[in-house]
Amino acid sequence: MGCFSTFCKKRRATRQPSSHHNEDVPGCSNITKYTYKELVRATNNFNPLNKIGEGGFGSVYKLRNGTVIAVKVLSSESRQGVREFLNELVAISDISHDNLVKLYGYCAEGDQRILVYNHLENNSLAQTLLGSSHSNIQFDWKTRVNICLGIARGLAYLHHGVSPHIVHRDIKASNILLDRDLTPKISDFGLAKLLPPNATHVSTRVAGTLGYLAPEYAIRGQVTRKSDVYSFGVLLLEIVCGRSNSDTRLAYGDQILLEKFPEITNGALLLQTWMHYEQGSLERIIDRSLGGGDLDVAQACRFLKVGLLCTQDVTRHRPDMPRVVAMLTGEWDVEPETVSKPAIISDFMDLKVRSTRKASDNVATPPTSSSTFLSSLMAHSSPLLSNESTQASMAFTGVSDRE
Repeated sequence: MGCFSTFCKKRRATRQPSSHHNEDVPGCSNITKYTYKELVRATNNFNPLNKIGEGGFGSVYKLRNGTVIAVKVLSSESRQGVREFLNELVAISDISHDNLVKLYGYCAEGDQRILVYNHLENNSLAQTLLGSSHSNIQFDWKTRVNICLGIARGLAYLHHGVSPHIVHRDIKASNILLDRDLTPKISDFGLAKLLPPNATHVSTRVAGTLGYLAPEYAIRGQVTRKSDVYSFGVLLLEIVCGRSNSDTRLAYGDQILLEKFPEITNGALLLQTWMHYEQGSLERIIDRSLGGGDLDVAQACRFLKVGLLCTQDVTRHRPDMPRVVAMLTGEWDVEPETVSKPAIISDFMDLKVRSTRKASDNVATPPTSSSTFLSSLMAHSSPLLSNESTQASMAFTGVSDRE
């Protein structure tokens, strides 16, 4: 941190006029604005020899003074890239929380759209806990509990601790970064939406990642804080079970899922967890690598039940994030809570998927035929299903329209 401060001070002292206008972004006066020349000089023209890796957030460079930073370069050729850049700046420029990434500065000069973040040493949950490659990090049960609680508290802060409230829209394992102490940091606010006062949802184009998308959002394009709650519920299951929601590997005796849902990919873990909940055997789906360590089986089963509560079909039945935090800490008893069948959006639903910002991020658009789409929902139909277009832009629903 000190090294980066030194770099910031140096940039102010050596600032020179640039031939390209470095745009001011409204509402972001409290973060450092770099010129492209300064970033080029600091990274030695983004020299591959100074690049020490790819972090969960972008390219990681070691500067000439030894500072390590994460540089996120957004597409300068598409309107989507510029829109995500502005979204990210506005969403996080004026907020601070232990479980959110910290933005140090930006460059908006000419066609350049660059964000500068502090580098987080242990990459993302997707790479370390859920990735196929070997990780040296020991994700014991205590570590996983702290990660789950940190993410939940970060989301609770976004949803209820700032005004206007912020809906992240892309909560997933690859957007949870880990620092040296394995403290989780919610990252990538490129899809974030600000929720205006007295509004219950924002209607917008559907964007996000299959397997984490809440059905009412994927179908109608209506973003609410409960959309993030759904995504968190999926992520919670992944952390406890040690595998991704799209992982179709089954525990011994669970082959019945292949008979009921032969085409299932995204949502496999959620379905499997629900099946074990119904059978009273949640302990069977807990990550086997936790066996024999500090695992608290009762607590792990409680976390799995909270994940199912977060992914319920009817949005009003999902707890809000402050309630989720209380459930995870044990301050709120989850035993009396009734869990209904989870809602699942999967790629067997005849969704049209097109790539957006990167290969792992998908935008899903409902098919034009409502009969095809509805029949594909099978037993997971949502009361929010509609044939309405998801292309509406920034339409708000007031408190009086709440369900």
